Amino acid sequence: MAPATSSTSSAITLNVNGEQHHLPIDHRTTLLDALRERLDLTGTKKGCDQGQCGACTVLVDRRRVVSCLSLAVAAEGREITTIEGVAEGDELHPVQQAFLDLDGYQCGYCTPGQICSAIAVIEEHAAGRPSAVTDDPGPEAGLPPLTPEEIRERMSGNLCRCGAYVSIVQAVARAAEAHAEERTAATKEATA
Repeated sequence: MAPATSSTSSAITLNVNGEQHHLPIDHRTTLLDALRERLDLTGTKKGCDQGQCGACTVLVDRRRVVSCLSLAVAAEGREITTIEGVAEGDELHPVQQAFLDLDGYQCGYCTPGQICSAIAVIEEHAAGRPSAVTDDPGPEAGLPPLTPEEIRERMSGNLCRCGAYVSIVQAVARAAEAHAEERTAATKEATA
């Protein structure tokens, strides 16, 4: 029997980390609160609750979203990935591994949002999407180098109160190199 709904709530299905969750939910519930309070996925952090710090960043259809400003009902039918769903079993995602190897965290509170954002940054860059500091954003310019300046600009929506920015930039750069190597290997394999 389906849960009763009212004019201010709905029964929705959220696809989170590859699993479907059926929830009766108030239309005003943020994606952040649905993840943390309804699904017990507490890796996504509540920081400023105003979309300014990035601690609540998750991936929705592989694009980064500040979940404190997104309504859960708007995420229905979309692919949501939280920090809990980034690794492949026991194998860390390359961004997670780079953060670990290069100390891209201190207290760790912002780290889940930083990692989700970094994953999206690397994919955005690989897809050729320019940032505000990209010199020549035209398609004929080719893929701009992912310089520390590019990384800082692209990650600017994620704040770290501990000031681990140098290590975060290094971790994103290392993970981006690994991503580029994987793409090159996949291309060579596909053409062989």
